Amino acid sequence: MYLHSKQIVTAGTPAVQATRAVVLLHGRGGSAEDIISLKRHLDLRGATIYAPQATNNSWYPYSFLAPVEQNQPALDSALQLIGELVTDIVATGIAPENIYFAAFSQGACLTLEYTARNAQRYGGIIAFTGGLIGQSLDTEQYHGDFGQTPVFISTGDPDPHVPVSRVKESIAVLERMNAFVTYAIYPGRQHTISAEEIRLVNEKILGNKIEKDHEQ
Repeated sequence: MYLHSKQIVTAGTPAVQATRAVVLLHGRGGSAEDIISLKRHLDLRGATIYAPQATNNSWYPYSFLAPVEQNQPALDSALQLIGELVTDIVATGIAPENIYFAAFSQGACLTLEYTARNAQRYGGIIAFTGGLIGQSLDTEQYHGDFGQTPVFISTGDPDPHVPVSRVKESIAVLERMNAFVTYAIYPGRQHTISAEEIRLVNEKILGNKIEKDHEQ
């Protein structure tokens, strides 16, 4: 089993000039460089981008639907790494309500798990094909109030890794914690990120605050 070292790739607006931050988490077998390529498609104006790199290119060894203990200690190490990164971002002067998360597949599951365990008002949470982690959900792990944080969760129907049933379970948990969830289920879609998903998150999560600020 393995732990994660703190290897963060950055891009976008320099931290001293940024008005927001985006944490990008890659999927199993992916890399920080892979997920950073999403900046060509996502509306990340004014954001410093932070992309951690998982040891062995995987945040945890088994399926996110396996018993949590089977994915230890890698899972706890990954959650700790994200927590340290969020602390570092706040130390640069970016408040949590201006921190966004965007991730795919295994990274999306990790993102949902971290934010549900540490719920507060974030800028937005984007889980391209993801759900909360565990063979069954231990809701006692989830604490806090999202304060109407906008969340996007998607999957295919069927998806080889993320079943619709777990997406729906996850939505119910997040909504009980006062998240404002938009979700999309795509019949027959492959395990990928579609142009329609990109359009939705740019419209409903990422571009929304910028447009409001501009109107003011």
